[in-house]
Amino acid sequence: MEAAAETVTPLDEGFEWAIVEIFGHRKHAGRSREEERFGAKMLRIDVPTIAVNQAEGKPAEVGGIESWTTHWYGGASLFSYTLTDEATVMRINRPYVSASRYIAPPDRYDGDAAEDVSILDDVDDEPRF
Repeated sequence: MEAAAETVTPLDEGFEWAIVEIFGHRKHAGRSREEERFGAKMLRIDVPTIAVNQAEGKPAEVGGIESWTTHWYGGASLFSYTLTDEATVMRINRPYVSASRYIAPPDRYDGDAAEDVSILDDVDDEPRF
């Protein structure tokens, strides 16, 4: 089954931002509204898919909305319906971006070998317990 992708801007035509739990097992955050489908009132929730921009050698950055995935549920399947704001919906749907690897800069070496050896002279040869 292919997800419905839309170009409608958020909150057009009666949409509101919400977090919805279905039977207490599935959780969606997106824009929602009540619609009549198949002769019954249903909840429509559009969940955003957020893009991740990752360039070679740079940390990944979370981008804008790539597409919307639409789900319909009957009223009897709702466990929880919580109104929220757009920022919360985007934070909940933000994809996991793994931490980038930090590469330490090279040690500073100014070319004076005598100074480097004097640092080593201060180190005790005896082990410390």
